Amino acid sequence: MLKKVLGWAWRRTPRRMRRWSALLFQKRFTVSAGAVVVDAEGRVLLLKHVFRSGAGWGIPGGFISAGEQPEEAIRRELQEETGLELEACEFAFARTLAKVDHVEIIFRCRPRGTARAQSLEINQLEWFAPDQLPENVGRDQRYLIKRALDVGAKA
Repeated sequence: MLKKVLGWAWRRTPRRMRRWSALLFQKRFTVSAGAVVVDAEGRVLLLKHVFRSGAGWGIPGGFISAGEQPEEAIRRELQEETGLELEACEFAFARTLAKVDHVEIIFRCRPRGTARAQSLEINQLEWFAPDQLPENVGRDQRYLIKRALDVGAKA
């Protein structure tokens, strides 16, 4: 009975108030898209990013803008950072990072064109064989690459 009464009251609450209460009581988080870009030779694109801690090497990606679809976001980020367009882009997996209230959507992609660092955010970019990544690439970035490649191998 209580559920019915609460449901009835909620449905009759003005939409604006329902939205405000959701914003007030629901956890907020950020969402980003990342890409494991694999060329025709099976090499993976890594960017040495100005703002990334540690070695700076990692997969391309960035935050998703309001109203933007995840695939649109990764295509935009790659274009902005490297000038690359994508021939193919497929969802690999998504994960949550609880410590920073963040959701990350990872794609496996095939490039079209030539990559060149085009953003002030990027110090350097390079293609690496998956078994020859730079030593100082972090464990988390290695995990993302391996998992995306494993997903692609199963497809």
